Amino acid sequence: MAPQAPDQNVKGELLEEEDQPHSPLLEKRELKINVRKIIHDLRHLDWSKVVWRNAILFMLLHFYSVYGIYLAIFVAQWKTIGFSVMLYFMAALGITMGAHRLWSHRSFKATLPLRVILAVFQTLSFQNDIFEWARDHRVHHKYSETDADPHNARRGFFFSHMGWLMYRKHPDVITKGRTLDVSDLQEDKIVMWQRKHYVPLVVTACFVLPTVIPWVLWEEHPVTALMVAGFLRYNIVLHVTWFVNSLAHWVGSKPFDKNIYPSQNPIVAYLALGEGWHNYHHVFPWDYRTAEFGGLGAYNITSLTIDFCSKIGLAYDLKTVSPEMIEQRAHRTGDGSRHSVSSKTE
Repeated sequence: MAPQAPDQNVKGELLEEEDQPHSPLLEKRELKINVRKIIHDLRHLDWSKVVWRNAILFMLLHFYSVYGIYLAIFVAQWKTIGFSVMLYFMAALGITMGAHRLWSHRSFKATLPLRVILAVFQTLSFQNDIFEWARDHRVHHKYSETDADPHNARRGFFFSHMGWLMYRKHPDVITKGRTLDVSDLQEDKIVMWQRKHYVPLVVTACFVLPTVIPWVLWEEHPVTALMVAGFLRYNIVLHVTWFVNSLAHWVGSKPFDKNIYPSQNPIVAYLALGEGWHNYHHVFPWDYRTAEFGGLGAYNITSLTIDFCSKIGLAYDLKTVSPEMIEQRAHRTGDGSRHSVSSKTE
């Protein structure tokens, strides 16, 4: 039976207070393309703060990905497609299970072999090293939808999706980030070893091996392997991860707290292996499921994987929330959607 509340070694910055003023004034959000607003924003953008290296790299990545789509449809072998899908799940678990649920929130504990595997998977995802990913994510939770939030959704859908990686960090992100206790990450030898050797590791894991393995094992053309198993697969994992920051902060119900932007989004949950139940996650960030329910019914592949690892002794101390606490919070601050769904089911 998983513990029903965080234990003593989970620090305050891994949790969120119920009365924390994440979004003092909630404004109605609609996903629509407003050409005039886009032009206006571009004209008034402070171009001196654009990180041109990242912007150019993202442009090249999407160009290569379009070519990768063509090769995947008309040229690539089925083995290469299957291999790319396998890499997608490995990289996704490196983020959802590793960087997010294990290292950012400490919602469960992992043995050394599992931590090594998750570190390899996270390297394959190429989304900054574990230390930087977990540190920024803790800042996001503690200061969600403020200037200290690295991907503050108040600055627009595109900014929260990927624009934040092409624009210099707001000073508050850096200032507030320095106030968090990340000693647990600094004391983790796997995390710090990966950080020290990150560049050669990520180039090898994300691009070299996905190219060489299909080329050597089943004689796939190296360019096809690089474009499909490398760039296209990498780009898809990126966008799926970014949807948690953008779409899940814009569209969906709020059964647990109607006063925050994070929402329950089944589409994001399906694509991101269970990470789309975002309203629940921001209310109960220590729950290893990041959702009220785990399993296939909730598209929560990550929690299923953690459960399996727990059964074979690789994961332990899985933290969750009691049904009574969930019900009380939903009744007190939710938008009523949880109860309406329950009544229809009954």
